Amino acid sequence: MTATATRYLYLVRHGEALPDESELSATGRRQAALLGRRLAQRPISVVHHGPLPRAAQTADLIGEHLDGAALRVSEAAGDYIPYFPRREELPPDSAERLLRFLAQATAEDRERGPELADRALARFTGPVAGDQERHELVVTHNFLIGWLVRHATDAPKWRWLGLNHGNAALTVIRYAPGRPSSLLVYNDMRHLPAELCWSGFPTELRL
Repeated sequence: MTATATRYLYLVRHGEALPDESELSATGRRQAALLGRRLAQRPISVVHHGPLPRAAQTADLIGEHLDGAALRVSEAAGDYIPYFPRREELPPDSAERLLRFLAQATAEDRERGPELADRALARFTGPVAGDQERHELVVTHNFLIGWLVRHATDAPKWRWLGLNHGNAALTVIRYAPGRPSSLLVYNDMRHLPAELCWSGFPTELRL
């Protein structure tokens, strides 16, 4: 039997972007730098990031604080809809609202999103081969974080919907051999001062 070791998966939503999403805002750059300082003492060996500029720039700014961590662009860490539920899968009281939201997706979104979501599960989850634990960071977008969190907690596939993540907030999942996956930290913003917290959330959800 092949030996396996624990994987610690650090998930980060990119920092706040400009309104046109072309790059990070000044706030987003500050958020990313502060998160990089927080993670500086963690043994992160690789930073995966989505191909869009806001994710790539966030990864670069965090990477400046990580000694020796490789930066790798990954389509599977990109911005896409990971799963399209059927009406009967959804709670009756919210099905109509959720389906209206998903109806905005293109035919390409419907084809590519689930494929990329499967690739993300295969690439980023579960224990790792060998006898050395691994710490990996994925700088990505709100939907993929929701998808990976719902997978780690064995929630229904549709339940990525409604899981919101703040810009430059931190989530950590542990995948240990012979044990259920464990959500250690979710949407943690301790590294951000109050004025930089809760960006990426609708106003009514900010605490």
